Amino acid sequence: MQHAMESTYAWTRLWVSLLLMTIGGSGMYAITVVLPPMQADFGIARGEASLPYTLTMIGFGIGGILMGRLADRFGVMVPVMIGAVGLGLGFIAAGLAPGPLLFGLAQGVLVGLLGTSATFAPLVADTSRWFDRRRGIALAICMAGNYTAGAVWPPVLQHFIEAVGWRQTYVGLGVFCIASMLPLALVLRPRPPAQGAVAAGPAAAPRRSLASERPLGLAPGVLQGWLAVAGVACCVAMSMPQVHIVAYCGDLGFGAARGAEMLSLMLALGVVSRLVSGWISDRIGGLRTLLLGSVLQGVALLLFLPFDGLVSLYVVAGLFGLFQGGIVPAYALIVREYFPVEQAGARVGTVLMATLLGMALGGWMSGAVFDLTGSYRAAFWNGIAWNLLNIAIVGTLLLRATRMGLVVPWPVSPRPA
Repeated sequence: MQHAMESTYAWTRLWVSLLLMTIGGSGMYAITVVLPPMQADFGIARGEASLPYTLTMIGFGIGGILMGRLADRFGVMVPVMIGAVGLGLGFIAAGLAPGPLLFGLAQGVLVGLLGTSATFAPLVADTSRWFDRRRGIALAICMAGNYTAGAVWPPVLQHFIEAVGWRQTYVGLGVFCIASMLPLALVLRPRPPAQGAVAAGPAAAPRRSLASERPLGLAPGVLQGWLAVAGVACCVAMSMPQVHIVAYCGDLGFGAARGAEMLSLMLALGVVSRLVSGWISDRIGGLRTLLLGSVLQGVALLLFLPFDGLVSLYVVAGLFGLFQGGIVPAYALIVREYFPVEQAGARVGTVLMATLLGMALGGWMSGAVFDLTGSYRAAFWNGIAWNLLNIAIVGTLLLRATRMGLVVPWPVSPRPA
């Protein structure tokens, strides 16, 4: 059966994608919670203990392109099923690993490359092809799964780590991923409709495309390159609190459990930010939304410097989540706005890969800076500097689009006329 864009099935598929991304996102956040006990178990330094996270994110990013190509050829169900098995086996293998080398390989190859990657970029690109007029909010809902995972998994995993140990927790998580994700993947079997097959109704008028052979007057590879550099820069900054907040709270004497709660709060409010930003992006476009989120993220990073009390850290962590949740979905929306639809899978996967590489680089870099300086203060300044680079690039692209009259010419109201 052929389903139309923005149909009832499209929305059902969107909620299933949200759930799959929430479960698959465990591969991104489990390592941040397990970092302190894993470091103690293996007897390694903070920078070395951060490397498995970096390997996971590198695998995550590269796998997004590979899984995106599989989705373009066979449909998104196939990579999601591969991801379910890869993620499950990866957690089991990491939980049984005798040392940091095998632990890192299990994280990078099975959890990152073959696992979590299948529940991110392919699902985002697939969602963009099922929605037109409400594409911004649909992408935000889908990608909220990434933050829902961050809100759900840290406290759950911290509870089980304290109860039974990090190794047993990893093995149990692997079994859960396989058992839950394989049935959900079957819902995604239908292929996307042809472009323009929008559900009927008075509110179904599609938005005008800005895509061209020279987006923003640039060669496609040049624009994609700038978006990739911006993605790396913003996510190096973003990774500092997300990856190290648990360890940071432990160093301050508040305990890992408080850090896990702050991470959960940060990412729960990131879900709110992601949804609000999706609603905003349908009205002001991806470039403006990206610039807004980047500026606010920089403000939140600055607030971490003067405030390191327990209550103030909860507040700043919450603000950080509220400010930066809409950044990554904006990249996917920009790609769909300025590049042809037939290039969506590969280009969305490539740009999102850059954001994940930024998370990987930032996660390792913050740990290395900590080892060099003995505190996280310099690591926060490092993140702020990378955030300023992102603002400069996005601001330049937006200025170029404005001068050329190529900024998104909407809003398109989501309400019936």
